[in-house]
Amino acid sequence: MNRTHARITASVYSSHVPAIGAALDLGKSGNEYWAPLFKGYDRSRQWMKENRPDVIFLVYNDHATAFDLNFIPTFAIGCAAEFQPADEGWGARPVPKVVGHPELASHIAQSVIQQDFDLTIVNKMDVDHGLTVPLSLMCGQPDAWPCPVIPFAVNVVQYPVPSGQRCFQLGQAIRRAIESYDQPLNVQIWGTGGMSHQLQGPRAGLINSEFDNAFLDQLISDPAAQARVPHIDYVREAGSEGIELVMWLIARGAMADVAGGPAPRLVHRFYHVPASNTAVGHMILEEQ
Repeated sequence: MNRTHARITASVYSSHVPAIGAALDLGKSGNEYWAPLFKGYDRSRQWMKENRPDVIFLVYNDHATAFDLNFIPTFAIGCAAEFQPADEGWGARPVPKVVGHPELASHIAQSVIQQDFDLTIVNKMDVDHGLTVPLSLMCGQPDAWPCPVIPFAVNVVQYPVPSGQRCFQLGQAIRRAIESYDQPLNVQIWGTGGMSHQLQGPRAGLINSEFDNAFLDQLISDPAAQARVPHIDYVREAGSEGIELVMWLIARGAMADVAGGPAPRLVHRFYHVPASNTAVGHMILEEQ
């Protein structure tokens, strides 16, 4: 490993249910309903303190705050110096602003676009619960987030959405981009969203624990096979919003074993239902 260049040291996967953020912000994390969920992240918060990265590359989806139906980028990278928490209709969350890393973000954009992935470069946007809830789950309620964060927004809201295979290949391109950056940065890549849930229609409230746990198994053991699963299978088995799981494939595609290196070490795996009528999944994979 070239220690003069940036490297990915771990990938983190987590749901980003908005009610989780509300429970934390309103002091309800210890009540009977929410306590089991937050307890499942206790080990992760300790791991985060012990393995603080220099930068987090955080893959998430915007929920019609930074983007709306007038403008829908498939993949958008935040290159700004900072990003404010978004007002999603009930005021912005009382969380710190997100400090970006414009130099690394711009380098990744340059490299990934030259690898034939079309990214939208965003120099100003607010970030919603898709990004801030995973940070809260992993970092608690600090006065400032522990490191800069590069937001990477994926359209999984308005069809057509990118395939799992495309996301997996994009993760590989992002790894190559990060490893070509000539500063010795410790980078974590996070994939967020999911797991099984549907917010509307006759199947509203759908939770498919069997599918969710099979997805986690396959994501660990055979991510290339998981990448070949067509999007309609996610919708059928995990609900209309279950398609968010393709974002986890971006993070998984960025791990060393996909490029022929050693398999990552599973640090922690957690699954819980329900959390506001959805399933919550979480996992940490550490590079060997």
